[in-house]
Amino acid sequence: MRSVLGIDAAWTEREPSGIALISDDGSDWRLIDVAASYGAFLEPAPDGNPIVRHRGSIPNAAIIIDAASAKLGAPVDIVAVDMPLAMTPIIDRRTSDNMISKVYGGTKQAGTHSPNEMRPGKLSDELRMGFARVGYPLSVSMPTGRALIEVYPHPALIELAGAVKRLPYKHSKLAKYWKDVVPGARREKLLEVWSQIIGLLDARIQGVTTALPLPSLAARGFEMKAFEDALDAVVCAWVGACVLDGRAKAYGDATSAIWVPELI
Repeated sequence: MRSVLGIDAAWTEREPSGIALISDDGSDWRLIDVAASYGAFLEPAPDGNPIVRHRGSIPNAAIIIDAASAKLGAPVDIVAVDMPLAMTPIIDRRTSDNMISKVYGGTKQAGTHSPNEMRPGKLSDELRMGFARVGYPLSVSMPTGRALIEVYPHPALIELAGAVKRLPYKHSKLAKYWKDVVPGARREKLLEVWSQIIGLLDARIQGVTTALPLPSLAARGFEMKAFEDALDAVVCAWVGACVLDGRAKAYGDATSAIWVPELI
């Protein structure tokens, strides 16, 4: 069995982080679990009383790995995280940021955000060191064992969809994506994009469509954000699967690297 834990890590401890677990028993990748926060992944809500407003928390690598391994019945192979990570503390843009922005910025609109010593700052260092302590060191080249890797959903989705630019799938940017569309119709368009992404992921990871039913048009903002965080976590896990399949490229240097799928 091969497995990946994908984490859409918030840059502050106040915001929730999506988390998804996938495995391949030799037949195909399938989704084992997905949640919109660490808390929901570690302690699922009882049936009939789902968690709606997810809370942020400081990630505890040992507890997260133990929970994921228990769900699998085997150790996790790769932890794929959407957060700037580096061998040394991050104080400014890294070579990996600049390389991704050179290839996926411009008209593709998928350049990286600029990290600094405050965001994600200490949270990034503690996450990296926490996973290293439990046997998942940060990898900037093709892993030969258990590893932690950095991923970035925007370029990954460009590759997954064969798109010419970043997909418009962020709930907070509705007005920017569709300026000339009335608010209600903007949400409809967002759900159409989410449906497209889910379909593409489900073709590569069994169970995604079942695990991530689309929110209703009347869903509250925090419910939409929770869905988006869970979706991003599945994307992170898929990139990790591509790394294990030998179908991903590392953009960076000896200090940091951002992995992006190569499907052709």
